[in-house]
Amino acid sequence: MPKAQRALVIGGSMSGLLAAIALRRRGWQVEVFERVAEALAGRGAGIVAQPELKTALRALGLNADSDLGVEVPTRIMYAHDGSVTHKVLWAQTMTAWDRVFDLLKSELPEASYHGGKELRRVEQDGQGVVAHFADGSVAAGDVLIGGDGIRSTVRQQYLPELAPLYAGYVAWRGMIPEAAFPLALHRELFEDFSFCLPPSEQALGYPIAGPDNDLRPGHRRYNLVWYRPASEERELPRLLTDDAGRTHVLSIPPPLIARDVVAAMRAAARELLAPQFNEVIGLCEQPFLQPIYDLEVPHMAFGCVAILGDAAFVARPHVGAGVAKAAEDALALGDALDGNADIETALRHFEAARLPVGNKIIARARRLGAYVQADLKTQEERVYAALHRSPEAVLAETATMDF
Repeated sequence: MPKAQRALVIGGSMSGLLAAIALRRRGWQVEVFERVAEALAGRGAGIVAQPELKTALRALGLNADSDLGVEVPTRIMYAHDGSVTHKVLWAQTMTAWDRVFDLLKSELPEASYHGGKELRRVEQDGQGVVAHFADGSVAAGDVLIGGDGIRSTVRQQYLPELAPLYAGYVAWRGMIPEAAFPLALHRELFEDFSFCLPPSEQALGYPIAGPDNDLRPGHRRYNLVWYRPASEERELPRLLTDDAGRTHVLSIPPPLIARDVVAAMRAAARELLAPQFNEVIGLCEQPFLQPIYDLEVPHMAFGCVAILGDAAFVARPHVGAGVAKAAEDALALGDALDGNADIETALRHFEAARLPVGNKIIARARRLGAYVQADLKTQEERVYAALHRSPEAVLAETATMDF
């Protein structure tokens, strides 16, 4: 029998695992290399399990229906005084980063997943590709796939002029155990996809699985996200500077967020948010700060190297498309490599199929997020901000790929 072709996948998170599974299903020998040595965790990030994500997972041979997440029936909008102004029946599955990651990771043999492997550079010639790692080791293959996220080393090598673009706002995120909810707040808020719209801001929340993917009532968690404008020059550096005076790049570890920054956030919650959301903020012991960035690439294929997922397109979270997009990227990659004997030709076909999709999602996410930006620089952004800021628009457009 002919020797199986070998794929090197850089990045052991969602995008890398999805690519690895797609290629293994098509008979490829796959090795995954993850920069971080310890076990990955999503810090409790919630994910809307879009129908597109479920479809892609099924196409990869995974069970996308059994215990994927919490079924949420309704979208609700709260006014500043806590009254309900809008209620829309809209059934969705709310899952968690950890839940999807564990589902994917279990499909890959442990021997094929290598932690503590930080990529330094990629070399390629007519014989294939070679990955060089920080520990001095190398790996050779027929194709290399960069699924290494927003800080992609693979993208940096082939598109060094590109960098994530700050969107002009941040997200405060929190994960609150269901057991911490007072009974009245739980009854009012916990089971729905809920929203609150302070001026030029947006808060939302929904239930997801608890630790170890526990879906039992009483053992779940509540995923809170609060988008707030923050100018790049004036406010973002302050938010990313810890109590020791060190300013972090792109993001800051949650325990290092300065105490006065957290205190100011909590004070703003008391003033701006509906009382239900303010109470949830009060229950959140360790908030996370996530500056919002986006990124789009002009190319996804470079000879026998390709990038996908967040290594190629980072969309603002409003569409809720990140994992679904990565899954569809992985399927398209597998199809392209199946349909073309020449790897470089296959990757060009993959790029042609996925570039327009990435561009479309980026454009949609920018339109939905315009009203939260600290600075609306163009007339087009001002038009989008006015168009997408109403409660009706937010309820109809958030976390849906139907556009």
